[in-house]
Amino acid sequence: MSKKRRVVVTGMGIVSNLGNDPDTFHQNLCAGKSGISTITEFPTEELTTKFGGIIRNFETGDYLDKKQARRVDRFIAYAMVAGKKALQSAAVNSESDQLDKTRCGIIVGSGMGGMSVFAQGVTTLNEQGPRRITPFFVPYIITNMAGGMLAIDTGFKGPNYSVSSACATGNHAIISALKHIRDGEADLMLTGGVEAPVSLIGMAGFCAIRALSQRNDAPEQASRPWDKNRDGFVMGEGAGIIVIESLEHALARKAKIYCELLGGGASCDAFHMTEPCEDGSGVASCIRQALLDAGITPADVNYVNAHATSTPVGDMAEIRAVKQVLTNSKDVVINATKSMTGHALGAAGGLEAIATIKAIETGVVHPTINLENPEEGLDFIVPTKATKHSIKAAISNSFGFGGHNAVLVFAPYA
Repeated sequence: MSKKRRVVVTGMGIVSNLGNDPDTFHQNLCAGKSGISTITEFPTEELTTKFGGIIRNFETGDYLDKKQARRVDRFIAYAMVAGKKALQSAAVNSESDQLDKTRCGIIVGSGMGGMSVFAQGVTTLNEQGPRRITPFFVPYIITNMAGGMLAIDTGFKGPNYSVSSACATGNHAIISALKHIRDGEADLMLTGGVEAPVSLIGMAGFCAIRALSQRNDAPEQASRPWDKNRDGFVMGEGAGIIVIESLEHALARKAKIYCELLGGGASCDAFHMTEPCEDGSGVASCIRQALLDAGITPADVNYVNAHATSTPVGDMAEIRAVKQVLTNSKDVVINATKSMTGHALGAAGGLEAIATIKAIETGVVHPTINLENPEEGLDFIVPTKATKHSIKAAISNSFGFGGHNAVLVFAPYA
């Protein structure tokens, strides 16, 4: 079997409720700042949950044509800004003749696509009839249009499609992009996840399945992974997109290398539509696959960016799964980005990949906030404030409705 091409991370772009550049995002995470607040942008009187990780004061700037910016669903706008910022971070000039655009691709996933445009279209249909539906209705709701529009603007002609696996979307997208580079089909990929679900229809849907926290009197304290008093997740949104490329390609253009993407794994619980398998067997299998793909052992991993959504069942099911593989848990640092960002669904994997990359780059891991009464059996090092930590290898977990599991493995580049 031929040796796998090494793949490195050379750029990051982000849109989040904790900042729209990776440094600000990481600084706010390390400061323990919550991005959760009461929603005032749409009526919430009839909702059981009235708060979320909504992004405010978002501007597309010069990253998106002004006319397009007014029309597109927010998920597309978030992806356009984060994607182009990632390319800037990687010092990739998409207009350069030296870049072989047939070997540059884009895989940006979304779990739900253009929910706001879809909801507006249904309202128009019911109130004004089918002839008043905008011709942009279909293009702006389909999940692949974020990557499609990025390709139109950048000219990237390599592999381009959308991955959709609910809350595992971002990680699955990155794994797919990794494989295209390893298989020699691309040299550089723009990849990650995006979601814009904090809307009336999005909130109403998740309230209906009783998945969300109802701590309306204290929104910033509502997302509390592993805490005995957790009562559901908090809706978040945003985009996390990274640039990955073959090591040879990165070295040839003298790119700054943030870390190495060693591998990834995927599995399915095949158990329940919305609940994880309580014994963690599907997730444990996924982690083992990821480590095998990365060519490392469990003993090499000393940091876990957990999926940890703050749900009563999911949090400890994940812990049980990780402990099945990482038996050296007393030496492993674990944290929950969602304690501050909320759960950004299809964007979560991308956002948390960036949190992981920044932890490797800076040697500082962010805390898990609101962990006041930890569950028994946590058995990992869980920082409650920013902590220095020299990461040998890290895993970043994402799991989605339908039983979808995806795990990424990152390590310092050496």
